[in-house]
Amino acid sequence: MRPTTDSAAELAEALRTGPFHVALRTALAARRLPLHRVQHRLAARGIKIGVTSLSYWQQGARRPRRTESVRAVRALEQILELPYGSLVRLLTAPDAAATDPARTAARSYRALLTAGAAVEGLLAGLELPADGGLHTVGHHERVRIGRAGELRDRASQHVVRAHRDGVDRYLAVHHGDPGCDTDRVKVLAYENCRPGRIRRDREAGVVVAELLFDARLRPGDTYVFGYGFVDGTAGRSAEYVRGFSYAGGQYVLQVRFDEAALPVRCRRFSQNGPGAPRGGLADLTPSGRHRSVHLVETGVRRGILGIAWDWE
Repeated sequence: MRPTTDSAAELAEALRTGPFHVALRTALAARRLPLHRVQHRLAARGIKIGVTSLSYWQQGARRPRRTESVRAVRALEQILELPYGSLVRLLTAPDAAATDPARTAARSYRALLTAGAAVEGLLAGLELPADGGLHTVGHHERVRIGRAGELRDRASQHVVRAHRDGVDRYLAVHHGDPGCDTDRVKVLAYENCRPGRIRRDREAGVVVAELLFDARLRPGDTYVFGYGFVDGTAGRSAEYVRGFSYAGGQYVLQVRFDEAALPVRCRRFSQNGPGAPRGGLADLTPSGRHRSVHLVETGVRRGILGIAWDWE
């Protein structure tokens, strides 16, 4: 189907200025071709690309890089009746997120968690970018310690801002204490999201959960959602830590203890990595009635923040 005059002008502009995902999405809309039909036409040319990958390409969540993927893009130019090289040319242009200084200063999970390799393996299996196209504006995390001193559950209220177009999900990571039974860890979606794919590494005690939003975000859009993990499967806990791959945003951590398991000392700390010395030490006094301690970091830096406690 030929595009209208207005859509033809919009398509020409998108092909001229990019970025790639906007040009691809505009071309698909102009030709009124659903992704499953595009997939079939690619398959007829001997190119196997999943509908999910095509969707990620047009959302900007992933960028075609492999030889087979670039071959698929060249075929898309023919299928969508576009000038030769018009889409491939945009692949060589810098990705806006990649050139954003706030996003290039990233730390890998291996540099932040003892189970970082396991986390990265699970994330790779989900085929999503590490940052998900989102900045954290604010994150309030509440952790409850049970009667036996175990990490009972944790809940998060998260505010994010999109820096890519079409973002519609977030990947949450839970790293249990030694002895955690990942098969028994539950993922909860409280508001404005629902559980998607869930991956578990039993040996490392790691659960990665995909949380699907109720809306698809555009660059600059903010979104508020809540989620949590129910654990309680490991032994007595001695600390809770949070690793930050990117700088920015506010983080609030609140740890609440059961009245049958009160620590004798609590302190906050910061750390560059799992094996690095701990700095920023400060004693925290639990509130009497609520038996909780907290920390507030108004401008998060890359690295680790946490609260540790001693049992009698």
